[in-house]
Order: sequence, then structure tokens, then C-alpha cells
Amino acid sequence: MSSDEAPTPEDTSRAELLPEEIAAGSDDPIGQAEAILAESLERTQNPEAEIRRTAEDATGGSVDPR
Repeated sequence: MSSDEAPTPEDTSRAELLPEEIAAGSDDPIGQAEAILAESLERTQNPEAEIRRTAEDATGGSVDPR
């Protein structure tokens, strides 16, 4: 979805964070959301493609091993 398109019900069906997501927090929630949406769109448009990423790719930096 580009910024000039109206959101569909699928785009907004899970707009709220789960309690465990709130507890985990994020250094860049907007960037994280954009990355998740881009990956989701890629999977939707190309369901046969295999997407492999590391945790560092997904977070854009190092991962706290807590």
C-alpha cells in the first residue's frame, strides 16, 4: 500500500499492539511497522517466494539477547 492509497480492512485489522508487544517496546516503531508492512505486501504479491532474514535484518541493528 502506498501512502496515497486508502487502507483496506486487511491493512487495519490489527492496528493495536498485543500486551507482549507493548512490553517488548521498539526503538523505531514506525520503521519497524513499515518493514513489517513491506514484507507482508511482498509475501501477498509473491506467495511462492521464500523470504529469509536474520533478526538483525528485521530490526535494522543488533538484537538484545535478553
